[in-house]
Amino acid sequence: MNAPSPTAVPDPAAGASPVMAQFFEAKARQPDALVFFRMGDFYELFFEDAQKASAALGITLTARGQHAGQPIPMAGVPAHAMEAYLAKLVRAGFKVALCEQLEDPAEAKKRGSKSVVRRDVVRVVTPGTLTEDGLLDARGANRLAAVAVRAGSAAVASVELSTGEVEVLATGVSGLASALAALGPSEVLVPDRLFSDEAVNAALKLAGGFVQPLPQALAEPSASEARLKRLYGVDTLDGFGQLSGAEISALGLIAAHLETTQAGKLPALSAPRRAGEADVMAIDPATRASLEIEKAQSGARDGSLLSAIDRTVTAPGARLLAARLARPLLDPAAIDARLDAVAWFCEQRGQRQRLREQLKGLGDMARALSRLALGRGGPRDLGCLRDGLVAAEAVVALFAQTRDPLINPPAEIAGALAALNPDLHADLLAYRDLLCAGLGADLPALARDGGYVAPGVRPELDQARALRDDSRRVIAQLEARLAEESGVALKVRHNAVLGYFVECTAKAAEPLMQAPLNATFIHRQTLANQVRFTTVELAELDAKIAQAAERALAIEVETFEAWREAACRIAADIQAAAAAAASLDVAAANAEWADDVGASRPVVDRSTAFEAEAARHPVVEMAVRRAGEPFTPNDCRLDGAGAVAARLSIVTGPNMAGKSTFLRQNAILAVLAQSGCFVPAKKLRLGVVDRLFSRVGAGDDLARGRSTFMLEMVETAAILTQATPRSLVILDEIGRGTATYDGLAIAWACAEALHEVNRCRALFATHYHELAVLEGRLAYVANLSLKAKEWNGDLIFLHEAGPGPADRSYGVQVAKLAGVPPAVVSRAKDVLERLEREAAGPAKLDDLPLFAAVAEPEATGRFGPSAVEDALKALDVDGMSPREAMDALYRLKGLL
Repeated sequence: MNAPSPTAVPDPAAGASPVMAQFFEAKARQPDALVFFRMGDFYELFFEDAQKASAALGITLTARGQHAGQPIPMAGVPAHAMEAYLAKLVRAGFKVALCEQLEDPAEAKKRGSKSVVRRDVVRVVTPGTLTEDGLLDARGANRLAAVAVRAGSAAVASVELSTGEVEVLATGVSGLASALAALGPSEVLVPDRLFSDEAVNAALKLAGGFVQPLPQALAEPSASEARLKRLYGVDTLDGFGQLSGAEISALGLIAAHLETTQAGKLPALSAPRRAGEADVMAIDPATRASLEIEKAQSGARDGSLLSAIDRTVTAPGARLLAARLARPLLDPAAIDARLDAVAWFCEQRGQRQRLREQLKGLGDMARALSRLALGRGGPRDLGCLRDGLVAAEAVVALFAQTRDPLINPPAEIAGALAALNPDLHADLLAYRDLLCAGLGADLPALARDGGYVAPGVRPELDQARALRDDSRRVIAQLEARLAEESGVALKVRHNAVLGYFVECTAKAAEPLMQAPLNATFIHRQTLANQVRFTTVELAELDAKIAQAAERALAIEVETFEAWREAACRIAADIQAAAAAAASLDVAAANAEWADDVGASRPVVDRSTAFEAEAARHPVVEMAVRRAGEPFTPNDCRLDGAGAVAARLSIVTGPNMAGKSTFLRQNAILAVLAQSGCFVPAKKLRLGVVDRLFSRVGAGDDLARGRSTFMLEMVETAAILTQATPRSLVILDEIGRGTATYDGLAIAWACAEALHEVNRCRALFATHYHELAVLEGRLAYVANLSLKAKEWNGDLIFLHEAGPGPADRSYGVQVAKLAGVPPAVVSRAKDVLERLEREAAGPAKLDDLPLFAAVAEPEATGRFGPSAVEDALKALDVDGMSPREAMDALYRLKGLL
């Protein structure tokens, strides 16, 4: 007996109409995307795609025709308004495949009355691959990132497709969260096997972007290397440096995603810029959110550090400033190069203002170039390149005209001017001249709209336009010439059947029927009173006039393509010019802000000092000044070496006195200084901070089952296990989420650990006044307090930080200020007096041994797992070759 054959999977396209067969083919190629299927003036969605889009966009769900005996669900959006709908779907987490018409319906009809217009997927839109202005924040980056882990090492690659910037960062698995948080990607590509790694999963949850799983096979180094070579058109990757396996895998994931989503179109990408953990300050996601560097706690840009200091006049400048704040540098020389540029513009105020006026006309050349390279650009993008290159020349000329030979600009400014100077870049100069001469003044958004090539550039275009626009005049001129040459009173007329023809009376036609004129005038038709003729010239003119509009547009599109390809050939020079202009904008903008708020140049070196004099919080100061109030500046001194000042300050004082502001402002000083900005302080000397930690404020993570106190402890644990002697830590109210003695015990132990084990610079704000005794017990601990005083029963906050501990927290007085009913406040005072009178207080804290005396010997160097345990956890066992496995065993043995 024969075994039954397996049940065949039904073909969804079986029995479908030709148009629906096209849809099914597109859907089969992009099964996880919503297919926008172009049908004339609409993009239509069918079946489940229509149902999803209808719910997400709030558009009508209808039905049209039948398939397999069932109505076909359908929804559609107008093609002219597609971008708005596309943006909404992408923000909702959908991928959208654009299936476009690739020919005119008239062309399809030439193949037969039942022929279907050719369609194909030309692009898959995902959050990280947007390039259209209408879908992007002009002043914010839109990065696509990829994560790879190979043989215990990790890498994060990123591309800003709208500008072509590519970067790859080598890190450990523990550094993924900080690396992704600094990038702020819109989309993260991850090999599916990594989802079983808890550390990677935790980093992805904190990254905030749309996570896109990809098959593990796409991350294999050999396949990734081949894709990278195709993407860049090179035979070897040696020109990009010695890329590790993890770096190649991460870049390969991006190359694979671009191949899929861009339908074979190659973007204009820069060579991958390699970075490492040793290049930038590490800021974990919790610290970044706490300090509100790029976004306020609400998620908006307003209220953030970036919004407070941003004085840039161009969108690329704004993005560069955000990128610098997100990843402060560690190299004092590189920091000083940025500070030199800011200082020069602070001194050259007139030049700065003239430059800023010129930069306003620069446009966004990098994004325009990217759209052109991907085939999505239009004449306005060419206009952006033209205007940008003209403005770049004006910037260079501005410096050449006003430069004092005794005051040469610093290296960063000089380098930017060299990149912008057309005299140093012949290709840029030639391309600028080409666009200036060739582009018209009024530029449409799309190449197919025509009218953007200037007169005189293409003679055949001028002729086609003349025929299209002046056909009556051209025909009248021909009529007059034919009448003069023949000596016959004739007219040139037109109808839908014959087109253009020569007409005259029957008597006047006799000479035209005889030699020699009959060689020119060809008889077409004889009527009762008229005879009609044509000529070879008239027939050709008739055809030209009929095709003039089509011919004119074809010539313009051909010209546009030539100019677009020319831009792609000099993409590197255009990108360099755009980056140079952005750096000038940032330097001038930072100087503008420094003048506005009275910021000063910091001294950044390789010491472990932190000496701030009369420092201010830039965001809070801006808010209080808008309210007409002054901001009280404060000093702060910390020294990781313990040679000049304490490295750990215990900060006490009442609520509302400004402890959190004081803590955050000092952390922000480090971010600004190492980003290359001036700082809102009279003076700052800073030894480079390698890692910045902030544990300020209360919150929870209920989605992951973490209470407020649990989240506080998780963040505190991260600080205690990762902070180094070069780190800066700010902690606020550790231990306040649990019982009094529990919390005091935790706070006490954490303070001792920061001092004895981590040995980092730290500000430790607390209401546990008992910790004040640590000043006399630990060598490098000092007490600071935010001052307040009572006056006629009211509490007055002075917002001044001074030496010594606070005598009390004034909690009852703060409750009164908050509007707690008087009866409750009065009762609270009674209870407080009794507790203070009767309580014995914590039992003899002075008798506690120091942390170092009770810590286990192996814990005195660092908290957390041993080096062997860390190395074991980092091993990618499934992805290792036998050779790599043997090397790993030897490394583990060496660690023992």
